[in-house]
This record gives sequence, structure tokens and C-alpha cells, in this order.
Amino acid sequence: MDDDGTRGVRGSSADWVPGPALPPPPTTPPRVPAPATGPRPAATPVEQRPTRPGPASPAERPAPGAPVDAWLRTPRPPQEPGVWRYGYTPPPPEEPEGVSNRSLLVGALISLLSALLLWSLWRNGYLPYRLVPLKLFTPGEWWNPGTSGGPRTIEGSDALTVYEAILFGLLAYGCGRIGNFSELFRRHVADRGQPFLALAAAAAAGLTQLLVWKEALPVVRPVLVLVASAAGGEIYQSQTVVNVIYAVIAAAVLYPFARLGCWRDLIAARRGTAAPAPDGTAAAPAAATSADQWPELRTAGWTDAADTLTAEVRTGRMNDVDVARLRHAWALATRRPDRLAFLAEAVLRTGGAAALHPSGHRDLPRRGARHDVLTGQVRIGRCADDPHNPYVRRGTGLALEPALLGTSLLAVGPPGAGKTARLIRPVVEALALRALAGQAAVLAVGGAGAPLGPDDAFDVVVRLGHPGSAHDIDLYGGTTDPDEAAAVLAEGLVGDVGSLDSRRAATVLAQLLGPYRAAHGHFPSVPELRELLDGTPAALAGLRASLEAAGHHAMLRELDARSRQAGGPGDPAPALADRVALLDRPAFTGFFATGPDARPFSLRALGQHPLRVRVDLPERGHAEASRLLTRLLLAQFTAITAARTDTTLFACLVLDDATHAVTAETVRGIRRLRSVNAGAVLALRTVDDVPETLHTPLLGAVGCTAAFSGITTWDGKRFAEAWGKEWVETREVAQHTVFADQPFTRALHALRKLVTGKAVTTDAVTVRQVERERWSASELAYAVPAGHAVIRLATVQGEHAPPLLVHLDG
Repeated sequence: MDDDGTRGVRGSSADWVPGPALPPPPTTPPRVPAPATGPRPAATPVEQRPTRPGPASPAERPAPGAPVDAWLRTPRPPQEPGVWRYGYTPPPPEEPEGVSNRSLLVGALISLLSALLLWSLWRNGYLPYRLVPLKLFTPGEWWNPGTSGGPRTIEGSDALTVYEAILFGLLAYGCGRIGNFSELFRRHVADRGQPFLALAAAAAAGLTQLLVWKEALPVVRPVLVLVASAAGGEIYQSQTVVNVIYAVIAAAVLYPFARLGCWRDLIAARRGTAAPAPDGTAAAPAAATSADQWPELRTAGWTDAADTLTAEVRTGRMNDVDVARLRHAWALATRRPDRLAFLAEAVLRTGGAAALHPSGHRDLPRRGARHDVLTGQVRIGRCADDPHNPYVRRGTGLALEPALLGTSLLAVGPPGAGKTARLIRPVVEALALRALAGQAAVLAVGGAGAPLGPDDAFDVVVRLGHPGSAHDIDLYGGTTDPDEAAAVLAEGLVGDVGSLDSRRAATVLAQLLGPYRAAHGHFPSVPELRELLDGTPAALAGLRASLEAAGHHAMLRELDARSRQAGGPGDPAPALADRVALLDRPAFTGFFATGPDARPFSLRALGQHPLRVRVDLPERGHAEASRLLTRLLLAQFTAITAARTDTTLFACLVLDDATHAVTAETVRGIRRLRSVNAGAVLALRTVDDVPETLHTPLLGAVGCTAAFSGITTWDGKRFAEAWGKEWVETREVAQHTVFADQPFTRALHALRKLVTGKAVTTDAVTVRQVERERWSASELAYAVPAGHAVIRLATVQGEHAPPLLVHLDG
């Protein structure tokens, strides 16, 4: 199954997917949030410059004979979760386990020798009562007396000739069935293909013809006897009739070998007149309702718009992203009929450039994985030919899509296992393409320099701690509610501290954030928040004075409650201040700004617009601050996506390193993502990067898990428990020594032991149904080859696939 399940697909290659077209340059720059203000030096960010995709690389250019219209018409049948659907064809039925070649050859040889011996005994009259069946159905005057008496008349001789021919045919049929000659022919002749098959059939036909005309095989005389009995002996007085009969016999002997050798197909192929394959691989003219002619627009009556898009597709002015974007735009417009006219007018005016993404881009600058934008799938590998994988999945492509990512995905593997290059980046690419099609929003978070994609592939690039970054992050998630901001901020600051209650920490923050916002109209910056948590008298006095001047008595009570609780046992304020101090460093000067002039990027925009956002964290110099920010972004994402009302846009968070980012509250938030059309992709070096109390809840919250090669047996044990068990059939063979009672038998056993060196034994086979783990901890730790991963998938609808061993080539 090395064809990736793509037999019977139009075009030169079933794995081909249209690459980027050459769109016109965007007329306006990407609409992204304005850069945050601050004292850091100004720089011209690459993400703000209007970019025009350059010429596609050779691997991305459309292949000759495979334009976008052929890509559109390629079938994508519904399949099990994770199957690469583009041009998928089911594999042939699984063949039962056959005998070995040695046993097959020995069996055929014994069957042939036995048949020859039996036929020799028959022809020489050594078999008793061999003529009795014939004499029961023929007149007695044809035969000599006695059971072994031969024919007396010419009629008896002719009957014996036909009788021997029938018996020879039955003997040959039985020899072929018992010797399994059909399987022998299939393995050693037919499977070798042409022209060996035709040559072998021709050689066998020549040998058979020789044996027939030498009368070693009873064919010619029985046929002549039957023709004479039916038409009379006078028919042989004509030499022409005799020649015709001989020609018919020769053709009848030759015909089976011509069928076995596929001579007709070989001759047609050599002449170039082969008939089109029955599976429809030959290109056929597109029907009026084919996918490349936009039947949904024609059905709704917008024929002019459909003709325009059809011409765009046929001339190559549209790529796969354009097709997916316009189909999605049409689906949205049908829900609001007042927008249909505007969309049709835009299509007539700009063709495939209608309903563009806000950035003006129609494709990514380059792709590193194989995508099918029409279904949202990205191919990350191929299921290995391994006994752990079901037969129907062996050799088929494995792909991820929003229906799977909506259940969230957890990938665990040591450094160098390929998590980023072979899984994370293809997923980010796929989501970025979906965003250009207006169907998804993606937030990719990784360390500075992580290969998550070029800057031109994103609308917003935030480089925290880098003076040239044009964008900033809102620590408060863009909310104006102090309690909501406090809950998310507390989860990010101290959510990993098991000795602190995050709810109490949220209360402390709310007691400070609420009064500060009431007094100044915005939340405090990082230095101001640190002073308030440290209980600096000057900061608290100034805040109190501002509240008294504005008459915010309710907020004054909040501030008084904070003053009374400060310094008490179990007060989380010092721990919060220590964590905020990680962000109050010179490298972050100007970042996390607040106030009327600050406009940092807020994750709340992800739930409203198809944005492509990348956040680079300073992991090398500020590892603890990076973990804090990762935890904060995960908490903000789960809170914001759960609160949005419009869930038509798929939102996904991708964490290239989720070390110490998972908390009890975020696990609960991840579990809620699948119901709001959102998901998260988390990559870990080991499950121990998550608190031990969260191992089971985390594995239960995500629907998709991936164990890469090189994990430890401890991690393997957790995956094995999460994936459960299955019923398997086991065979137990016990060898028992055979003790002989007779002297002759004992002598034979002694001789056999002397020759072979082993005692004579007999096998006792026990077959049982037992329940075993799908993958054991030892197999996950030591049996997964490099470049492979064991992946278990599930959809938001509840469908699931068993853990599959996948060779990653994403």
C-alpha cells in the first residue's frame, strides 16, 4: 500500500494539491492593531509592510495537466477520523494468511506426482474395476465378459476414449485444486506482471499444444469421436472440415492461456489503444454541475458570477485558498440574503480576488506541508505497515483538521523528536490558510527563533522583550471587568503554585484593579501593579486620594479590605508581587503598557476576526517570565473563547512549549473548548512538565494525543492507561515429549534424536481471547522508531480512531 490510497484519481499525481497562484499586489496594507507606544526604539516591522507573494517554488507550482479545476473535481469521500481524504481509494480486502512458498511448491509437486502415478496406473490397467462405471451406462454387447474385459466393438472403443478423456479432466481439476496451482500461479507468475506473464503463458501454451498433438493428453481423439457420433463418420471425407476441426481444437487449447497471460491487454497497450480504466481515471469532460463550475451559485440563479469564477479557475488565476474563501463567503452570505448581491457584484468586478482577507494576501509566502484547503486537512504523515495499525489504515495518509483540533491535541516527546517541525508548524500553516479563507483564527506561541513560520505568514507578530517589536500584549485580555481581569491574571501569575488558591489570589488582584480603574480609567501598568501588591504607602495613598476626590466609596471599601488583609497569614500578595517582578525588568520596558495612548494587541480579537498571530517569547534570557506569559495566554484564550457568542470562526491556540503552563483551571477551560468551536495544541517534552495531580485530567480533557519516539516508560504508562485496552486473540503453544511404547517406535525416535539432536515432541495449541493494552509502556518507549509517533485522534462529534503508528513527514 505505497500509493497512499490514491488509486483511480485524475491527474498526474493523486497527492498533488494546487500551490499558490500569483495574486495581484494588495492595494492596502494589512489591517492590524496599531503598535503599542513606549520608550523602546522605533523600528519598521516586517509584519506591517505590504507584501506580495513571489513566484511559487517548483514544489508548489501546479503540475502540468493538474489545474485547479481537476483538483476541485478530485473526490474526497468521507472517511474515519484522520484519513487523508484527497483522492482516497479504499485498499483491497485483506487476504487471509497463506502458506509459505516452500509449502506451496512442495504441495504442488506432490499433487502433480500423485496425479501422474494415478494416471499411469489407469492407463496400464492396474486399477481394478476401472471400467465398471462405464459398462453400467452402455450396452453390454460393446464389451467382453468380466469386470476387466475391454471393448468388443468400435462403439465400445469410442466410449472408452471419451470416458478416459472425462476422467483425465476430473483428475487434472482435482490435482489443481489439491495442489493449489492457482495460488502458485498468482504468486510466482501473475504478480511479476507483464511481459513475464505473457511469456510464461505462451511457453505453457506451446508445451500443452505439443502434448495434445502428440496425444499425450487425451484431447484430439475424444473430440473427433464426439463429432463423428453427432454428425456421422462421413464428415471426415472432407479435408477442409478436418482442418477446421483441428483449428478449433488448437484455438480451444490456446484460449485459456491467452486469458491467463492477458495477451489482449498487452497487445492493446503496445499499440497505444488501451481502453479507459473502469474506475474513471481517464479525464472526462466536466459535467454542468461539477465542482469547478460552482453549482451552488448556479442553483441560486447567479449564473454570471458562476461563469466568472469558472473562467478564473480554468485560466489558472485562482488558487485553492481563493476557492475555499469564496465558498465560505457564499455560505455566510446565504444566511443573510441581503449580502448576496454585494458578493455577486464583487465577484463580477474582481473575480477570484473578491472577499479578500483583511491583509490582502491570497496565500502564504511558502508552504512546507501538503494541504487540502477545501477540507481544511494538512497531511502530517503516513500510517506505518505495523501490526498495531488496522489493516485498512496501513499505508494511508494521516491528516489533521479543525474537526480533530477542536478536541485539542497534546504532543509529548523529547527535544529533537520532531514535534515542532513535523507537527506544530504544519498545523500552524493549515490554520493560517484557513484564516486566509476566513474560517479560522490562530495564535502561535513559541520561543524566539522557533520555526513556526515566516513573519510574512502572520498578520501580527509580537516579539516580547525585543525593542523592534511593533506590537504588544494586553496583560488583561482586553476586558474592562476588574473581576474577569483579576481571575485570568491570577491564573497566569500563580496558577502553577500548588500552595496558593488562585481564587484568593484573584480576590486580592480584584481589590486593587477595581479601585485603580475607577480612579484612572484603565488598569495599572506592570510597575504600578507591583507597587500596589507590595503595599507601597505612597502608591496606596495616591490611589486612595484619587478615589476620595472622585467619590468612589464602593472602591474605597475594596481598598480598605485589601489594607486590612495585607500581611496576614496566607496573604498571596507577596507571591503575586514576586511574579509581577519577573515582568518588571529592563528588557520589558515599554511592554504591557496601559493607559489611553496604549493600544496593545488583545486576544479578544481572535474570536471576532480571522487573524494570524505569532508571539515570540524570550525563553533564553527570561525563562520564568516566558512560562508566566505562556500560562497567561493560555488562561486568556480559554476564558475569551468560552465567553464569545459567535462561534462560527474556529479559534486555535498553538503552544510550541507548554512547560509549566497547564493549571487546574486551564484544564477545565480546555475541556470546554470543543463546545465553542475552538481548540488548543500543546507540546510538552514530558508529561512531568505538568503537575502530577493534573496528569489524568489533562489526558482526559484532550481528544487527540501524540506520543513521539524517545519518551520514557513513565510517560508511556500514562498514555497506555489513557488509550485503554482491546480484545486480542492469543495462541499458546506447549511442546510435550512423545514417549513410545513399542520397540520399533522407540528405535525410530532414538534415530531421529541422534540425527536432529532434539527429542520427538508434539505441539498443544491453545487459542484464547484476552484483553491487552493497545500500546504498552515498553512498546511506546522502545518500539517506536525515530521519526515516528503514535497518534490517537477523536472528533468533536465523538468519533475516534485507535492509536496509530505514523511515520511523520509533515
